[in-house]
Amino acid sequence: MTIITPDWVRDAIFYQIFPDRFARSPRLDSLRAGLHFEAWDSPPTPYGFKGGDLYGIVEHLDYLQDLGISAIYLNPITASASNHRYHTYDYFKIDPLLGGDAAFRELLDQAHARGIRIIPDGVFNHASRGFWAFHHVLENGAGSPYVDWFHFHPDRLNRKKHWGAYPTEEEQKLLQSGVSAYEAIGYRAWWNLPALPKFNTNTPAVREYIFSAAIHWIEFGADGWRLDVPAEIDDDSFWQEFRRRVKAVNPDAYLVGEIWHEAKRWLQGDQFDAVMNYLLTGGLMGWLIGERLPSYIFTIGDYHKYLKPIDAEGFADWIDYLLGLYAPEINYVQLNLLDSHDTPRFITTAGEDWSALKLGWFFLFTYLGAPCIYYGDEVGLKGGPDPACRGAFPWDEKQWDHSLRDYLKALTSLRHTHPALRRGTFERLLAQGHVFAYARRTDKETLIAVINADRATINVDIPLSGLDLPDGPLATLFGEAKAEVNGGQVRGLKLAPRSAILLGIPKP
Repeated sequence: MTIITPDWVRDAIFYQIFPDRFARSPRLDSLRAGLHFEAWDSPPTPYGFKGGDLYGIVEHLDYLQDLGISAIYLNPITASASNHRYHTYDYFKIDPLLGGDAAFRELLDQAHARGIRIIPDGVFNHASRGFWAFHHVLENGAGSPYVDWFHFHPDRLNRKKHWGAYPTEEEQKLLQSGVSAYEAIGYRAWWNLPALPKFNTNTPAVREYIFSAAIHWIEFGADGWRLDVPAEIDDDSFWQEFRRRVKAVNPDAYLVGEIWHEAKRWLQGDQFDAVMNYLLTGGLMGWLIGERLPSYIFTIGDYHKYLKPIDAEGFADWIDYLLGLYAPEINYVQLNLLDSHDTPRFITTAGEDWSALKLGWFFLFTYLGAPCIYYGDEVGLKGGPDPACRGAFPWDEKQWDHSLRDYLKALTSLRHTHPALRRGTFERLLAQGHVFAYARRTDKETLIAVINADRATINVDIPLSGLDLPDGPLATLFGEAKAEVNGGQVRGLKLAPRSAILLGIPKP
């Protein structure tokens, strides 16, 4: 099968926004009047709302453009009864607390005018207790026409046992003991969470409803979908049809799945274009944080299956493995990230070792695939496991780490300036101790990236096998070290502790 992925993603730099926590717009002050919101700068909580909205994003598009961002991944924005909005109750309406459909229309128009794409989060595996079809069955039991839209226990449907969406104390104890939601409360739910009833996607009407919702927002102007827990819909035909429907409306729509493990099943060209590259995230944590990784990180996602301290050679081998998993067309559009709303912020995981964050960014911006920055990381926002990782953006610039933001801006500029970083080949040159060197090149440009993750100054020679570079000095495009080629090697390169450089052929 020929694999076709959206070409624009190769050039994209993503920024992930959790809408309730990014920015409040005064345009919605009248809506918020009389409603209760947490203080913007207070610690985030599982159930509290801070009042961020889509107009707030519109009003900060200049900020994002200045940062070098060309695509935004939005956590869910359709109507929901949770601050994260993974509890959808209306798939065809933007949440009124975010400004409704009009705010999304303005965000799309203003972003597109700046060349910024918008990828919303699609939550199609499960709905919420407030979803209209689920509510209909709760009211009518087995008599509801929508009885096949979810997975209900027949004894509950026929009211032979307690019926309701909110567990009794006894039922809650059953859930906590590991009894399935189907047995404990009468319906299947994602991770046995009563608030998230799982769709029955074997029902044709459910499939059509989901496909219609997906197409609706693509026709509205969205540039693709980030797909929440898509592996939970264990049906290739569902995602194949989903892709056909979406791509028929917009062939350039980007479909990226949230899959934390090896994903070859979904990346054959007939389902997703890419996945969130948590396998890469884990490798970077193992190398750049290593023995200092906190115990809680191993309880998140699938990290416990592959996360371990490694040196540069181990990391380089991991990269070779990842590049061998998927076709090149997939590798060039993977969504590469250090953290997200589902993980502690990378800087917190690293014990506030800012060098780990900077080196992680450097790799993302000099590697294949689209780098993605989690909102606030660029100004030094910290946060441990959920909900702490979902704090509000500090718009008081006195609270910013300006040098960190400048470092990121230098990387975004570098990637926009050099096509080899976006579209070039990736070639391993050296992996020794904690030094990793690799080349990115096109027919017109050759770049050499070097990372020293050691806490000591390192002097190293880098073999340039196959690069055929002439003897002479190299231009330092990023970092401070000076280098030259002599006899097919970069010789005597002196690397400061925990530093990175990018070298290139000087322009004549």
